[in-house]
Order: sequence, then structure tokens, then C-alpha cells
Amino acid sequence: MSNFMSSSDKVQVDDGIPSEVSKVNQQSVTITLHSEADTQALAERLAKLPLSGSVWLAGDLGAGKTTLTRYWLQALGHIGAVKSPTYTLVEPYSIQQSDGTVKPVYHADLYRLQDPEELSFIGFDEYLDEPDALVIIEWASRADSYLPPPTLFIDMTQGKDEARQVEIRLSKVGQAQGLNLAALTI
Repeated sequence: MSNFMSSSDKVQVDDGIPSEVSKVNQQSVTITLHSEADTQALAERLAKLPLSGSVWLAGDLGAGKTTLTRYWLQALGHIGAVKSPTYTLVEPYSIQQSDGTVKPVYHADLYRLQDPEELSFIGFDEYLDEPDALVIIEWASRADSYLPPPTLFIDMTQGKDEARQVEIRLSKVGQAQGLNLAALTI
């Protein structure tokens, strides 16, 4: 596993596929993903972070938010299909951990949300208040006035040649939890 030291380093993921790292520090990292295998490798690294609270995924349609989430859920230990929450708003997962505990994970997609108050009607606060729960939210900007601050921001943009630029930033909440993004080496 490589440590990032300078801008635009080429590093190898475990499967030998190169990714470019534009910058990295303890609070933010920018990575260029060139393939779906790179996306899977990033998801595996995210799954190793001791995350709870919410993660806000941003990016245009087709940027890879749902694909990243699918691989992330699988890396956390979910077995089976990962459904898109586009029409249901939220898909819940109870993921058995190696220590015998169950990690509650919720995948939300707020793209079709008309009014942030709709989240109150479906009891969304309960997901956010659940101890040790991870709530991965696509299109969180549609309800940013309603939602509490996230632990982590992930912004995805699609570049040329199917490459995706991914910026991952800790919020003040994530910083207070002592999370370190330098561990996201791929």
C-alpha cells in the first residue's frame, strides 16, 4: 500500500490498476478513478474508516455515486443485491460485523425530494439518530437546510475518458471524530 507524498503521484491499487492522486492530507483527498475497479478499491478503503453519522455524496447524474455506494456496502459486508433508493428515498441495511455486532447503514437518494420537510414525514431523523449508524446520502444538497452536518463530503465529477475525479473532505464533525483521510490510499 502506498503513501501519497506529492501531487499527481501514480499509485497502484491492489489489483494493479493505476489511479492518480492529485492531493492528500489528513482532512481531504482528491483521487482520479480510471475504472470501476478503482471505484471498488476506493469503496474498500472507505469501508475501513470507522465512520458513523452521514456522508454526503455529490455529483451529476452518472458520476458514479450509486456505484461507489454499492461497492461500499459490499465492502462493509453486505451480501446480496443493493437496490437504488431513487424511488423509495431510503434503503436500509443491517450488516453483520466480524465482532458479531450489526452495523446499521442507510442509503438515501434525495434526487426526487420536493421539499426537505418530506424527510420528517418518513422519519428520516431516526436514521440519523441511531447510534453507530452510517447514512450515505446522494443529493444531500436538496435538504442541506434540514440535515445535520455530515461526517464526510464526497464530490464526484466525471471527466474525460470515463475517468472520475473524487474529492473527499472531512467536515468539522469528522475532524472532531479524529478521522484521518490519509488512510484512503489506493
